[in-house]
Amino acid sequence: MMNAARTAASRLGAPAVTVSALLLYSLPANNPAHAKDAGPDLGAIRESIATLIETDSEKRGDGTSLTGTFVRLAWHCSGSYSKEDGSGGSDGARMRFNPEASWGGNAGLGIARDALEEVKKKHPEISYADLYTYAGVVAIEEAGGPVIPFRLGRTDCEDGSTSPPDGRLPGADCGSSAKTTQHVRDVFYRMGFNDREIVALLGAHALGRCHTDASGYWGPWTFAENTMSNEYFRLLVEERWSLKNTHEGKPWDGPDQYEDSTGQLMMLPSDMVLIKDPEFRKIVEIYAKDEDEFFKDFASAFSKLLELGVSFPASKPWYKFW
Repeated sequence: MMNAARTAASRLGAPAVTVSALLLYSLPANNPAHAKDAGPDLGAIRESIATLIETDSEKRGDGTSLTGTFVRLAWHCSGSYSKEDGSGGSDGARMRFNPEASWGGNAGLGIARDALEEVKKKHPEISYADLYTYAGVVAIEEAGGPVIPFRLGRTDCEDGSTSPPDGRLPGADCGSSAKTTQHVRDVFYRMGFNDREIVALLGAHALGRCHTDASGYWGPWTFAENTMSNEYFRLLVEERWSLKNTHEGKPWDGPDQYEDSTGQLMMLPSDMVLIKDPEFRKIVEIYAKDEDEFFKDFASAFSKLLELGVSFPASKPWYKFW
């Protein structure tokens, strides 16, 4: 279940951190700043997504939820972008079709897309591309994370013919720490991110868990997988991580992953490079000590990620707050 206090705060539109500069906020349902001509009602859509997450979590009854899955959906819709030719990105919602729907990196995301059909049916005016990305925004904010700048304007493709080539999403392991580190940088640099933004974005691993039937890996990164926090970074620095050898009393036969002293938490090889690489580690240590700093940087980087490759209509207004 989500943290009730933090959820209530986010529903009232209270930002988790103070963010300076001009931002477009995702606004709660009762905020009068929604103009009548703004198109889809983000407030109403937000409520539908939040209700879906809560209802689904109650049905599961095992402490898991759609929170991390919605964040991953938004991430993977956007993470195919390349600044070299402008291809990929969240515009088009091409993950509804092959080839993207069947990419190995998108395994398990059909659950999120199917769940959001309920919201799409209730709010047909929003594009799938906006819905998939906004679901990630709502999930983060409802989990107690920072307010994420968001704007509408993504369009939907009719098929997957314009999908970029497979292999652009980040992998968990390239066989060695050095190769995995380089892979992480190559993937994010291709999208236009720097090292600080890379570390901030990977902080989304505070939410959700890995499932053996989707990725082969198992377990959550933190003990509060439905709460957005800097716990991921604190655990990276303070815990002792070792290769997983057993699972539930039997030899572990999955891919290499790391576990904490309890055997209940996990880290991927691509997580571990954040404390092995000196430049990455400097940033990890900052975020481990300062959640506000992490939230500030994450909000900016995640908003940037969701807008990669999108040409927003000039007629769509920005709501500005000073």
